[in-house]
Amino acid sequence: MKTHHESDLSENDYGMRIDLITRVFGANAAEDFFEKLPAGAQSLEAYTALLHSYARSKMIDKAEKLFKRMKDANLPMNILVYNEMMTLYISVGELDKVSVVAEELKRQNVSPDLFTYNLRISASAASMDLEGYKGIIDEMSKDANTNEGWKLYRDLAAIYVDAGQLVGSGNSLVEAEVKISQREWITYDFLVILHTGLGNRDRIKDIWKSMLMTSQRMTSRNYICVLSSYLMCGQLKDAGEVVDQWQRSKAPEFDISACNRLLDAFLNAGFTDTANSFREMMLQKSCILTSRQECSS
Repeated sequence: MKTHHESDLSENDYGMRIDLITRVFGANAAEDFFEKLPAGAQSLEAYTALLHSYARSKMIDKAEKLFKRMKDANLPMNILVYNEMMTLYISVGELDKVSVVAEELKRQNVSPDLFTYNLRISASAASMDLEGYKGIIDEMSKDANTNEGWKLYRDLAAIYVDAGQLVGSGNSLVEAEVKISQREWITYDFLVILHTGLGNRDRIKDIWKSMLMTSQRMTSRNYICVLSSYLMCGQLKDAGEVVDQWQRSKAPEFDISACNRLLDAFLNAGFTDTANSFREMMLQKSCILTSRQECSS
């Protein structure tokens, strides 16, 4: 294409070529190609492709310099650019910078998408920032672009935190020597929730299978996350299999109190049918759930 149809290449074609060069030769080769492009070909698509290349390689200094260069060039930045930077910061554990990018996004009047909220919520959860988390959920509820999928995601994220008692539980889920791995683990949890909100049931299964195959120790939080997702999707058989896996696991031991919190979280969110299905399923597994709501009524 370069030899015979150079004049026919579009801005998107250059971005795709940078991505292909990255995959085959690495980020430095992609950078070299980008810098040799004529000024007219250094479009937003080409810049974004190179930014993605840096982010994949976790080249944080180069990514930040390119991000600044894009702003200085007054490019019409879209949400993909900001999502790339937030993804990079989460991947390297610099969670405080996620909120900085989010604030800049607001100042530039760039509309967030569902993945933007997923990244921000993931960073807040990994930082144990309850107030930040609540603020993001509140933003989602007021977002004019919110659709049914976003609402489900928002409700499920709230259920996840209520049931798992992610923040302020007295026992930190993140031990000092394994902070990075646990932060990434929490991001996987929220990726499950994201696909649940989007109705991607197969992707939930794929992510869960991948989590089971890793060496990272599962926590009650992980089981609560995928269990709530399956229940929200009406996949009782899959939810039952997760409970069986949890009961057979040695670390951590099966946590009936977490299941009771999950039951209460469903009831508090108004998902009565889901709560009843969960209670019935657990009863079949000789686990009796009790709700604080019923005890207080």
